[in-house]
Amino acid sequence: MSIRDERKQQSRQALLDAALALSTSGRSFSSISLREIARHVGLVPTAFYRHFQDMNELGLELVDQVAMHLKGILHQLGQAYIYQPNTKTEISLDLFFQAVEHHPEPWVFMIAERWGGSEVIRHAIAREINFLIEDLANDLGQVKTMQHIGNAQDLQVFSNILINLSFTWAMTWMDISRKFQGPERSTQQNQFKLQTMTQVHLIFRGISNWDPSKDSASS
Repeated sequence: MSIRDERKQQSRQALLDAALALSTSGRSFSSISLREIARHVGLVPTAFYRHFQDMNELGLELVDQVAMHLKGILHQLGQAYIYQPNTKTEISLDLFFQAVEHHPEPWVFMIAERWGGSEVIRHAIAREINFLIEDLANDLGQVKTMQHIGNAQDLQVFSNILINLSFTWAMTWMDISRKFQGPERSTQQNQFKLQTMTQVHLIFRGISNWDPSKDSASS
């Protein structure tokens, strides 16, 4: 890559980073203008068009980047779901919460824009969440204790529950970090960790004892 291309890529990424920072500072992505983003990184507004056709194109690429970040974290958490001895689950959840605390912006963006703002962005986020659900469902289908679940739709339902819980956990963890300080924050965090551990174990105990034939017979 030439120096010119490298600088262009740096400017492009700076615009994406600025959009993420502005959209997670209490505002929606749709309320931010390209002029504002360009000014944030020290570029004139016309320079924006050297990188993106419009705000929707920037937003779609931002969704892709955020989704890739979350995919790595959720994959790690998925390994705890799949290989669930208590120690591994606890370690994985600790790493999950550390990742949320160190880089909250992707979570804030995904959670906030999932339900509000631009229709284009909402649809892109819904697509990426569906990909996350499918990936986890495929992983669950490889687990020996779940081989009795032959219905792919059931695995999708379980995966959907786990992925959506992960977003709830991230949002609650960030809320605790905002509301509490010092020892009280640690107390609240520890209590919430125990709650998430219980949720994981209850869900997997239910999955392990799931009998699709009985469910279909009762319906």
